[in-house]
Amino acid sequence: MIGYVTLGTNNKEKAEKFYDALLLVIGAGRFMETEQYTAWGVSMDQPGISVTKPYNGKPATVGNGTMVALQVDSVEKVNQMYKRAMELGASDEGKPGPRGDSGFYAAYFRDLDGNKLNVFCFNK
Repeated sequence: MIGYVTLGTNNKEKAEKFYDALLLVIGAGRFMETEQYTAWGVSMDQPGISVTKPYNGKPATVGNGTMVALQVDSVEKVNQMYKRAMELGASDEGKPGPRGDSGFYAAYFRDLDGNKLNVFCFNK
């Protein structure tokens, strides 16, 4: 159902470096790029993520209550993504671990612009 998610940035170059390195862990790469925005994905038929300088020219701000969740296929990838995010300067919002007893395993962090992300898998 979701085609892609766009996050605002105030420093496109820094955001690109962050997401290039972070999304490499799950095999995602850039597939669209303009002066305004850059988008990443693993294929054109799966959801993607992009960063953009706001079109209205005002500073990008974080959406209160907004979070982007990235699904991966293993606990190891959740751990790798979280570790890479921390190495790239992200801030911790919840270390990797099980959440509840449903097999949901997740980690939470904020990117360099303060956008909240979650990486998760279902550990069955």
